Amino acid sequence: MAGHTQNEITIAAPVDVVWEVTNDLENWPQLFSEYASVEILSREGHKTTFRLTMHPDENGTVWSWVSEREPDRETLTVKARRVETGPFAHMDIHWRYEEVPAGTRMVWTQDFAMKPDAPVDDAWMTDNINRNSKVQMALIRDRVEKIAAERGASAGLTD
Repeated sequence: MAGHTQNEITIAAPVDVVWEVTNDLENWPQLFSEYASVEILSREGHKTTFRLTMHPDENGTVWSWVSEREPDRETLTVKARRVETGPFAHMDIHWRYEEVPAGTRMVWTQDFAMKPDAPVDDAWMTDNINRNSKVQMALIRDRVEKIAAERGASAGLTD
């Protein structure tokens, strides 16, 4: 069995602002509530290899891993994957952005499988990712909409 999630949100901001803010890796700790730090390890063309470190969980455990991320501005997509997979056999992530009348639709798709000796199974992780994605996407929406408003960049959006 493998896990698959897809979550989306519409952000009342132009795609240029949403793209810029959500792909600014160095500022992810200010964008996501779960990340304590981001360390850029290398850049090669559009591909960035980086270490994400989370805030301690309820047991005091600090999770950290290395990922690769490659945005494609022309297609409004991002492909990412965990390089250090930890409890995952694999974790592949795809972000897609779409201009819509109300602003920008952002869609996150994650395909993964847990290792047989992982502390949780695919079904548990699917539920966890779905629950957490909704929380993080709502935070991101609010933060990006605030940035867009401060820049006066919300003009041109229709309902």
